[in-house]
Amino acid sequence: MTAAPAGSRLRRLAQGTTAERVATMERCELCGAPIDARHRHLLQLSDRELKCTCRPCALLFDDPAASEGRFRLIPERRLSLVDLEMDDVMWADLRLPVELAFFFPSSAAERVLAFYPSPMGPTESQLGLEAWAALEAVNPVLATLAPDVEALLINRAQGARAQLLVPIDDCYALVGLIRTQWRGLTGGKEVWQAIGAYFEDLDRRARPASAQDGRPTSAARRAAEGS
Repeated sequence: MTAAPAGSRLRRLAQGTTAERVATMERCELCGAPIDARHRHLLQLSDRELKCTCRPCALLFDDPAASEGRFRLIPERRLSLVDLEMDDVMWADLRLPVELAFFFPSSAAERVLAFYPSPMGPTESQLGLEAWAALEAVNPVLATLAPDVEALLINRAQGARAQLLVPIDDCYALVGLIRTQWRGLTGGKEVWQAIGAYFEDLDRRARPASAQDGRPTSAARRAAEGS
């Protein structure tokens, strides 16, 4: 298991304080225009650096050809996969040491990678590819994940059963929450309350969807064509 290779923006999301993150997200990192607290991100593929963007820049880079393969716009699709087929045996086959993790297809690695949040930041787990293939086979929606920028986020900790398809920056926001609020060996009551609130908010923002829907969205198709 290794720490995730990440650019400085990902490290700030995973390690910085809330005040520091807000301070670094006041202007578009491409054109310098002021931006709102809620804004889009670009992923710089060479080092997985996140770039905060204004709406005009986000619209420009919605076309993969505009970046010449250097950036990918992180989509806004959020699906609550209410019928994801994954029993305890399938979960165990994924070889994760914890019950909170996210999975995304990496264009650089040419396979799906698994990471879990930890007090040290995002940590890679040695995902069994056969286990992922079995999971994808019974949940076709997983084949529509846009490479690098969408993830399957799973929370089975403390009896939870949350399973969502989310933008990758949502996963790093969760990493940042755990990194900054974890205390002691077990995290402490406050961090688990914060994790619960995070998933409640995420679930409110997500659209209920079936894991059996394997039709690619336009965002997934564009991302695949640009890879």
